[in-house]
Order: sequence, then structure tokens, then C-alpha cells
Amino acid sequence: LAVEKEKDAANQISVEIGKLEVQVQNAIEAILATGASLDEALTLPEPEDREQSERLAASLKSQLEALGPVNAVAMDEYERLKERADYINEQVADLEAARTSLKKIISAIDRKMRSRFLVVFDRVNQNFSEIFSMLFPGGHAHIELTDPDHLSETGIEIVAQPRGKRITKMMLMSGGEKSLTALALLFAVYRTRTVPFYVFDEVEAALDDANLSKLLDAIEQLKETTQLIVISHQRRTMEQADVLYGVSMQADGVSHVVSQRLDKTTGKVVDI
Repeated sequence: LAVEKEKDAANQISVEIGKLEVQVQNAIEAILATGASLDEALTLPEPEDREQSERLAASLKSQLEALGPVNAVAMDEYERLKERADYINEQVADLEAARTSLKKIISAIDRKMRSRFLVVFDRVNQNFSEIFSMLFPGGHAHIELTDPDHLSETGIEIVAQPRGKRITKMMLMSGGEKSLTALALLFAVYRTRTVPFYVFDEVEAALDDANLSKLLDAIEQLKETTQLIVISHQRRTMEQADVLYGVSMQADGVSHVVSQRLDKTTGKVVDI
């Protein structure tokens, strides 16, 4: 009887050992499933409150289950998107640097244009005042900027005072005075920057004899530094020309060109 009891006890112990081995194996598999090694797990201290630790583990397990299945390619997708984002950020940084550089260039160009514009404007204004005084002896004139704070959008306004008249805007002048004043401004621009030749198309049409004489004197001075092509029906203007071209229409409707020039040595007009 005693032997049988010992056998039963031995069997019971074997069963308990088998259960413990299964529990140990399950524990090992659970540890390995977390990605940790057995050595690391064995070095961890026993939890002070096992029940609280089990509740925390159960809560974390529920949270993991709530996240759903793991996307196996998520890391690869993340790396691809991160690389794309880094590339875009580099492009944005380059564009920002380029924009900053362009702003500096534009600002420098604006300053240079403003400086040059004001220099040329002052020269034109001075020339205009001198030429106006020549065309209108005893008179005074100048030009003003309508919006000096915004040179890229500003216009100019002519203020003129012929001798014996009050200072007036150009719109209040007579037709002849307007023509002569406008020509004075043109001559002022031409004097500031000379070009090979100028073309005038009946610019003296609205001038009387007195104002025509003033214009012809100005043209005589201007032609010392450049060439002028003047279209005119005025005899006095034609008389002052060095070379004269006339166009007439014949009876058959065909235009005929006649050209003459003044021989300065003999003072005679010769055909060309």
C-alpha cells in the first residue's frame, strides 16, 4: 500500500512538472514574441505588484489589437515618403533662396533705374528750361513729376510762362504756344541723348511767322549735331533745308520725285 501511494505521488509530481514545462515554454514563446531575448528577460526584476502589471499588460494588448493588423510595408512606405518630403523641402529651400536673391537684384535694379532716371530727368529739365527761354525770350518753363514717390508710374507735367503771361499749365496755352512748347521738350530730350537723325512731320503747321522763325533758329542749332528729316509745306522751312525732296503726282497717277540741294560754296540750288 505504501508503495502505491508513493507511485501516485510520483505520478502527480510528474504531471505538475509537465504543466510547469508547458508554462515555461509558453512563457519563453511569449517573451520571444515581444522581440526581447531570454537573457534580457531573466535580468528583469520581479514586478512589485503582479496583478497591476498583468492589468497593464492586458490593457496594452487590447490597444495593440485595436490598432488592427500591422502593415508589413509601412516602414518602406514611410522611408519612401520621407525621402520625397526631404527632396521637396530641399526644392522649397532652393526656391526661397532664389526668391531672396531675385528680390535683392530687383531692389538693386530699381535703385539704379531711379538714380539714372532722376539724373536724365534733371538734364532734360535743364535743357527744356534753356530751349524754352530761347524760343520764348524772357519766358520760363520747367517740367514736374506728377508722382515723384513712384517713378515707375509717374507722369510729367509741363509748367510754362511765356513773357508777359502768368504761369500756366500747358492746356491753357494757345495752339502755337502748345506746339512750340512741345517742340522745346522734344529738343530738350534730343539734346540729352543725341541720335543719328530725327523726323519731324509738319511740326510747324500751327505756328505763325514769328514762332516759325524761332523754330527754324532752334532747328538750325540742332542740325549741327545730328541730321533732320522735316516734312513740311512751309516755304521758309524748305528754304532752310540743305537737301530738298519734292513729291508730286503726274497726270497718269504716278508719283514723281524731285530732289535739289544747296551748294554752300556757290549758294546755288542744284539738282541731285
